Amino acid sequence: MSETLIQEKVLKTKAAPITAIILAAGKGTRMMSPLPKVLHPVAGQPMILRSIQAARGAGASEIRLIVGHGQNLVRNVVESTGVICFEQKEQLGTANAVKSADIENLEGEVLIMNGDHPLVEAQDLKNLLDNFRELKADIAVVTAIVKKPGDLGRIVRQKGVLKAIVEARDASPATLGIREINTGFYIMKAELLKNLLPEIKNNNTKGEYYLTDLITLAQENEYRIEAICGSRRIAHGVNNQAELSKATKYLFKKKAEKLMEDGVLMIDADSVYIEESVKVAAGSVIYPNVFLRGRTEIGAFCVLEPQVYISDCVIGQSVQIKQGSYLEKSEIHHNCSVGPYARLRPETLLKEEAHIGNFVELKKTVFGKKSKAGHLAYIGDAEIGDECNIGCGAITVNYSADKKKYKTKIGNKVFVGSDVQLIAPIEIGDEAILGAGSVLTKSVPARALAVARGKQFIKENYVAADGQTSSSDKKEI
Repeated sequence: MSETLIQEKVLKTKAAPITAIILAAGKGTRMMSPLPKVLHPVAGQPMILRSIQAARGAGASEIRLIVGHGQNLVRNVVESTGVICFEQKEQLGTANAVKSADIENLEGEVLIMNGDHPLVEAQDLKNLLDNFRELKADIAVVTAIVKKPGDLGRIVRQKGVLKAIVEARDASPATLGIREINTGFYIMKAELLKNLLPEIKNNNTKGEYYLTDLITLAQENEYRIEAICGSRRIAHGVNNQAELSKATKYLFKKKAEKLMEDGVLMIDADSVYIEESVKVAAGSVIYPNVFLRGRTEIGAFCVLEPQVYISDCVIGQSVQIKQGSYLEKSEIHHNCSVGPYARLRPETLLKEEAHIGNFVELKKTVFGKKSKAGHLAYIGDAEIGDECNIGCGAITVNYSADKKKYKTKIGNKVFVGSDVQLIAPIEIGDEAILGAGSVLTKSVPARALAVARGKQFIKENYVAADGQTSSSDKKEI
């Protein structure tokens, strides 16, 4: 075969470019929320980002997003992903929204999506596009079979061929019994869209331009039309808070099932809330009412007790996070123990075998190997060495009157007694002992004993037998 023929064959088999047009201009009045509907989070992620990811995963080389209500907020969220935003200046229907996307320079295939259908996955869209090509269609409406069609448009077929899309308000009782519905997703060739979209009229009670009219126009112009049935989750649009909650619950359950398939033990999978970006290694145990968010990674053989909240943390193997602990943007090495009711704030690092007990708070702190803070301590802006003991009620006083944060450095094998306050900036040398109740303002050298307490006075027989004290006694004290 000549080089020219090979090049021609490559050009013929090369897939047409795919442009996704995502409709996200609606007000979402039924959400009863000031936040634009498409920015409402589903399992921790704004639903519009899910639509964008699905379109890009399906092979869309360009994504055009139609914005309107709250567009400044929407743009702030989506523009960093590389989408191009187009404003729908007036809410005049779905066809008007698509027309806002500067369709005259489109080529190849066009995928039209709703930005409030957060359960759609890239593989769903890939399957639909493959079917569209196999059927050699010019335009296809994406359908789904659902249990309760409600007020969604019904797909009427005749011998399996699409006959009409009938809106629920216009449907007969027999048509209302049809469970195949219009999802609001469409695939079409760009040329068809450019030719027919300008022909859509607003001859209806609302005076709006409906994208469904493309099907009627395509029939009149003898284009090849198909109704491609897709996954039921494509049909799950979010129009109110109840539907938002349902979508979130679906994704949390799906994530839990996937983790259990991979060897994670869950006491009650219906009561854990784990975002899709989270990683949990096999052999770990997750108790009820645990919330894992963001870029969190949990190593093997960890135990997460009830009411634990972890966001953007990296946790090593064989770590126990006890009940009620709250961790964010921290790193925990192997064989550590945290809690119950501990708080790890951002930029905290626990080294191997460290123990953080109940009601201990750490912030921006490196906590050394085998060091312990058993209870009721605050350690902020600090470096704690290995094998240290931080007593009950100890505090690193990091915030000064000049509104600046100062650092505390503690060496290895230091004993910090109960109720010690370390006024930063301060350094404590290796193996030093800090007496309980001390307020320390000066650095302590290695292997020294530091005690800074008020002098203790004892006056015997201060309280008389009748329980009274004399005025002279009071003055003396």
